[in-house]
Amino acid sequence: MQNSFGGSRIKRCVIITGMSGAGKSSALNVFEDQGYYVIDNLPPILLPQLLDVLTSNQSAVNNGVAAVVDVRSEDLLNELENVLAHVKEKVGSLIILFVDATDEFIVRRFETTRRRHPLASDTTILGGISKERALLETIHEQADIVIDTSGLKSPEFKKKLLKIMGMKADKPVAIISSFGFKYGIPQDADYILDVRFLPNPNYVEELQMLSGKDQPIHDYLNSFDSLDKFISKASELLDFVASVYCNTGKKQIHIAVGCTGGRHRSVAVAEMLAACMQKDGNKTIIEHRDIDKGNLW
Repeated sequence: MQNSFGGSRIKRCVIITGMSGAGKSSALNVFEDQGYYVIDNLPPILLPQLLDVLTSNQSAVNNGVAAVVDVRSEDLLNELENVLAHVKEKVGSLIILFVDATDEFIVRRFETTRRRHPLASDTTILGGISKERALLETIHEQADIVIDTSGLKSPEFKKKLLKIMGMKADKPVAIISSFGFKYGIPQDADYILDVRFLPNPNYVEELQMLSGKDQPIHDYLNSFDSLDKFISKASELLDFVASVYCNTGKKQIHIAVGCTGGRHRSVAVAEMLAACMQKDGNKTIIEHRDIDKGNLW
């Protein structure tokens, strides 16, 4: 469906509100990871205009828009009440998500972070919480979804929110890089695989000037049974790692494959592993750090 701005209709708009310290920012991060266009601390009166502008944004149209609206925005309730009808006309579905927690949990959160409650400039933390609950009482009653985060750890909250919203946690992107040990180990690698057990193509005259991206190098290395077994076992391990990492909130894992100079063996194996992981449905990025640093041992 096209609108007056010439764009497409936005699939879904989620208005995230609730108690300060209960986890609104964490909820917003979950939607961002799902591809939503996200906005924090948006004055409600601006939401209809913003939705018009975002009809040409593919992320907003295909996935949705998530906006945090809370007591930091002046006249929260009056503005929100007035704009909800306009918002419903512009999107496929509108959901109000209210993130709540017990007073005890919220007090502990503010004491831990040493941040001031937004409504506690002239009172205690509990005084600010009390004011906020009174202000949010009406919108709490109107909310489509209420999640109590008391006692929930971040991964637990994420899992619960994804389930309620009918969304799935994506596997993290696997960055598979090659490197040469002679130039140092990548400091940001989560896993390091050493393929120096394979015969070095650098000692084969007709292969010496090639790199691990060239087919003759692949053919040479594939002639050794150890490579096929290594690729099979390594890809099985890495696919499992990617599947369990999605519950930790980690967005990417870096798998570094190393040989002596980072030109032949590590490059070829990185390419092979990436192909296997892509075949299993994993998103991968390939980088070759040292491929152009020389071809001599």
